[in-house]
Order: sequence, then C-alpha cells, then structure tokens
Amino acid sequence: MDTTSTLAAERLRTDPRVIQAKELLLAALQEAQSAIDGVKAPKECLREQYADLLQRLSNARGGATYFPYLSSGLGRGPWVELADGSVKLDFISGIGVHGLGHSDPRMMVAVIDSSLEDTVMQGNLQQHPASLEISERIIRLAQSNGAALEHCLLTTSGAMANENALKIAFHNRAPADRVLALDNCFAGRSIAMAQLTDRPQYRSGLPTVLAVDYLPSEDVEHSAESHQRALRALDIHLARHPGKHAALWLELVSGEGGYYPGSADFFSKLIRRAKLDNILIVVDEVQTFGRLSCPFAFQHLGLDNYVDIVTIGKITQLCATLYRGSLRPKGPLLSQTFTAASSAIAAALTTLDVIDHSDCFGPRGQNMQRFEYFQDKLRTLSGKYPDKVNGPYGEGMMIAFTPGDGSSDHANRLVHALFDAGLMSFVAGANPARIRFLPPPAVTTYEHIDEAISILESVVEREFGNLSK
Repeated sequence: MDTTSTLAAERLRTDPRVIQAKELLLAALQEAQSAIDGVKAPKECLREQYADLLQRLSNARGGATYFPYLSSGLGRGPWVELADGSVKLDFISGIGVHGLGHSDPRMMVAVIDSSLEDTVMQGNLQQHPASLEISERIIRLAQSNGAALEHCLLTTSGAMANENALKIAFHNRAPADRVLALDNCFAGRSIAMAQLTDRPQYRSGLPTVLAVDYLPSEDVEHSAESHQRALRALDIHLARHPGKHAALWLELVSGEGGYYPGSADFFSKLIRRAKLDNILIVVDEVQTFGRLSCPFAFQHLGLDNYVDIVTIGKITQLCATLYRGSLRPKGPLLSQTFTAASSAIAAALTTLDVIDHSDCFGPRGQNMQRFEYFQDKLRTLSGKYPDKVNGPYGEGMMIAFTPGDGSSDHANRLVHALFDAGLMSFVAGANPARIRFLPPPAVTTYEHIDEAISILESVVEREFGNLSK
C-alpha cells in the first residue's frame, strides 16, 4: 500500500526531465526572440502567401478581419511578428487582453505547466486546485481596501461575466426589470449586453430583451453642470419607473465610448442617490482591471464601500463576476460547463504575479508614470499639430487622442495607416471618434512609447493631407 503523501501529479511536475525540457524551451524562445527588436516591414517573398491566408480566413469566418493580421506565433514584449515577416508595435493588445505582451517567458512556463494537467478545460462540475487559487486571489485583491465582495464566479468571456452580474442583480431585486447605465457604455456582444450597450448598430435586428435607461456621462469641462444634469435624469427615470430598476451599471473609464474617465465625486453622487432606492451598483471592469493605480478602478476612485457586483476580464486571461455575500443566489442560478481553460487559469495567476511584482500599482506606480509620460508626448504632438491631434484622453494604461475632425472615417483610415507603418491602435467613441492605445502594462517601457510616438508623428505628417481629400 502506498503511504506517501506525494501525488503522482506532483512527481510528474517535478520530474527532472520536465524541468530540463522547460529550460530548453526557454533557451530556444529567448534565442528566437533576439531577432525581434523593433518594427519591421513585411518580407516581399511572403506577400502572396500572406494575402492568400487572409482571404481564406475571410471566407471561413464570413467577413474580413479589421486588420490584415495573422501572427507568426512569436513576439517579444509589445512587439509581435506577423506571418508576412513584418514586426508591429502592438499598443492595442487584443483590445486590452495581452497584458504581458507577446511570447512572455513567464507566461510560456505557466502554460507549459498547465499542459500537464489532466484536462484542457475546467468547469462547474470538475475543477483543479488552481481554480480555487485564482478565485481566492481575485477576492483578496478586491477586498484589499475594504470592498465587501465575498464571492468570485469564473467564466470564459466578459459578456458572460456581465450576464452573470445581471442575473445576480435581477434575482436579488425581483420583480425589478430595468437597468440604469451611462450613455456611451459598452457591455458586450450577447443579446442582453447588446441591449445595454449604447450603440444602436450593435443590436440591429435583435429583439428587445432588456429595458435600459441612460444617464448623461460626466463632462469634465463643465463638471458641476454635468453632475446636476445626470442627477436630474436619474430622478426622472426613477419617478417614471418606481421600483423597477435593479441595477446602476457603471464603467468608471468609458472604453468603447471614447476613454472618458469619470470622477469619484460624480460616481459617488449617482451611487448614493441610486442606493436610496435600493438599486444595486454593478461596476464593469473588464477593460479597466490592472490598468490604473490599483488593480480595480473602483479602488482607484475610492468607491470600495459602494460596489455590490464587479466584473473583470481581458488582462486576467479569464473573466469573473464578484459579488457581495448577501447577494448569493437562492437556487441554481449560476453555472456553466466551462469556467476557464486550465491554461487560462495558469496564465491569470502568472499575470497577477507579474503586474504586482512589476510595480504597476500605486499613485507613482508604473501604470500612472507611463500614462504621464505618454500624455506629455501626445500633448507635445498636439501642440505641434493642433488640427490633427487633439488630446490626450484616458487614464492609466488607457490612452487616446482625437484625430483631425473626429470623424469615424478619419479615425479608421488613420488607424490603418498606423498599422501599415508598424503601430497597432484601435478606434473608440463616436462624435468624436478617437484612436486608442492599450499598451501591455507589465512590459511597456519609455522606449516603446517613444517608438510609438515617432511612428504616430511620421504618419500624421504624411497621411493627413490625404485624409482631408
């Protein structure tokens, strides 16, 4: 009879052959990465093959991708090599997902370790200890400044995390069936989240499944007036539908809406008024998590005592819904076959370790210092080209500017011109449309920002004459 306490799985993980294999893979990775040290143009010999791959991808998915982007599978920090041989400076990170950039050695080790697990996916019925570890880790982070968030439900997408947040809110405030949200909000692409998102084109042809009442966002140039305007709108909605609102849905920095950060004063006024009517406060942090002075944006603004339900995702490599213990559902309301891939859980734990040990957080942490540096560079560019670059906007590692007249056409064309020149960005907002950056927080340096600004300036100089035609 085996009386040792060592599990067979632990013997596999600590097997000298496994350890040596990882060391060899790391050495090979670092050797391959040495060729990636800056932006490069495509290789002419690969153009035809690359175009064919893109066309086949377009046919398979039923439409072209936004960028002509297919990675080679290798990168280094914010640089990524594409299958056409070009190297891009990736300052959009999959719209905020790749927080450690590309081919990070620490991430590679985590994913290799996860490949030794017995299953690829974990779920409601069967989990590994890592599911507990990441859940408890996220809860501790959320509670670190006093928030009463006791539970963490893992899931596979930001939209599903937000769906679970809505479920919890409606379940606990039944029969209330309406939601309050700020204009310009974005919540996801499911049917319910498309209703919540303030973009009519995102719900074209879809049935109405959720009643949403919008409040005007804060206008930082006219703060006092915008606060009163939002409070008046809130009072009107509450009077028109008494007892019918289950939740006030908040993005503390509007992402898709154009990188509008709100103030603690603005949000606390809305929250206090909503709580008088027993309305739950839901904070969508799928994009903001890990990008400000604290892990959570609600901590960055000191709103810890107010939050009832919080969602996270993207940079965490998995998604989650956190909620107060008093909101724990009565009955089997929350469950799903997949909660996350074993590799995603391992990557999440590694990401949290790295951004913590990289001093990303704090008033003078890397996130805010890089933001100030990027801001100053964009401000200088705006002074040099006042009719072409307006801004900067955003907060932390979420930075944006308004190009030219702020039209969607100008913004999209400039984003593609930047891509061709080697810098990856994306659009945000409407009227005006902006160009946004989501650099990977843990690995972005001042030198990377300088390279981005250099590319941006050269493209602005070259392209704006063409864009105005």
